[in-house]
Formats: sequence, structure tokens, C-alpha cells
Amino acid sequence: MRGPSDLTAEERQAYALGRACFEQGDDAQAQRWLAKLAATREGFADVQYMLGLLAERRGELDAAAAALERALRINPGYAEARLALVSVCEQLGDYERAREVASRAAADRAEEGADATTRGKIANLQAAIAEAYREAGDPREAIEAYRKALLLCPDFHDIRHRLGIALREAGLPAQAAAEFRRIQRAKPDFLAASVQLGVTYYSLGRTEEALREWKQVLAQDASREDARRYLRLVRGATGASAP
Repeated sequence: MRGPSDLTAEERQAYALGRACFEQGDDAQAQRWLAKLAATREGFADVQYMLGLLAERRGELDAAAAALERALRINPGYAEARLALVSVCEQLGDYERAREVASRAAADRAEEGADATTRGKIANLQAAIAEAYREAGDPREAIEAYRKALLLCPDFHDIRHRLGIALREAGLPAQAAAEFRRIQRAKPDFLAASVQLGVTYYSLGRTEEALREWKQVLAQDASREDARRYLRLVRGATGASAP
């Protein structure tokens, strides 16, 4: 696999500017420079990875998946690209493909010799790193750390729950909702996820769906004061009637 040292001076400039703009959150300029480089050099996994994330942020999920798949063809061991592709597949509703990508990652980890206990320990360490990034006000790094944890242990629903909250806090409520719904499918009695799904729906302007989530939570557990509080607040704000 070739590296930046193999580039021409113009290509090195495009690579450096594209990466810098990406890291600074200047998506428009990052797209400009990285696309320029990708037009002449297709063999850089990190360029395809960044282009994939930029497409995801624009809501162009098919383009995002294609770029991330290119990144993985170039570098099959690219964990961040695999994580991102799992997320994009879930947003597209292609859960079979998401499971396939995640399972391949889990198999790779197993081949590397990490047993379930070790993976669990590492996943919890990644989650702790994510919490530190959240507290430091760096949501993008927090989200990436949570996803690394879930790549190791996709059934750690408490970590997925925290990922959902971090996504919403980062201004990605649609992605957050997808994570909460995934928890609901896997563990219907994880009511905290349903409460947060209601909050996320409300942030998207989907008030009726939010109310429905909280009502369903209370139907399962009448002691959930968080769901009751959200119901009361939203009804007061919108004038929605009680059931």
C-alpha cells in the first residue's frame, strides 16, 4: 500500500489540506481536497475513509458505504472504516450487511487471539475513553471510541445506549435513533433506551412518536419517573392531551 511520500508535491498538498480541513470540521474544503486527490490516487484507505464520513454527514449514505467499502478493500484491517460501514449499513436499513461486517471484525479479533473476557475489558476501556472525550467536549472522538468498543462487544447495550446519547448531543439524532432502536430489538426490557428514543424523536419534531415511546415505557414499568417527566413536560409544551 502506498503512502503520502509517494505523492507528487501537488498531491501531498491536497492530502495535507484535506486531512487538516477534515480534522477541523471544515467539511466543504475537506471534500474539495480529498476528492481531488482521490481522482488521481485511489489506493489510499484513509482518504476513502474520510470521504465516506463526509458523505455520511451530508446524508449521502450510498456514497458513504461505497467509499468505506473501498477503504476496506485497500486495507481490510482498517477498524475505523469497518465501524463506520456498520453504522452506515444500519442507517440504510441493511442490518444483514451490518451484521456481516461486524461479524467479520469479530472473527478477525478472535483470530488475533483475544478471548471474550479480554475483548470485554478492552471494550470497557474504550467506553471509558469515550466518556473522557465527552467530558472534554470532543463528541466526534467520543463517538469513535464508543464504536470501537462496540466492534469488540456489539452486545454491550449500555455502551450502545451511551453512543446514542453522544450521537444526539453531536447533532446526529437520526443516527442516535437507529442505535436506540437496535437496543430495543435486541433487548426490549432495556427501557432507558426507549426513554432516550422518545427524547430523540422529540428533538426531530416527531412529537407523537416521542409520546408513544414514553407511554409504552410506563405501560411496562409505571415507576419510570423519567418517562413520566418527559410526558408531562411535552404535554405542557404542546398541549397534547392525556391518553
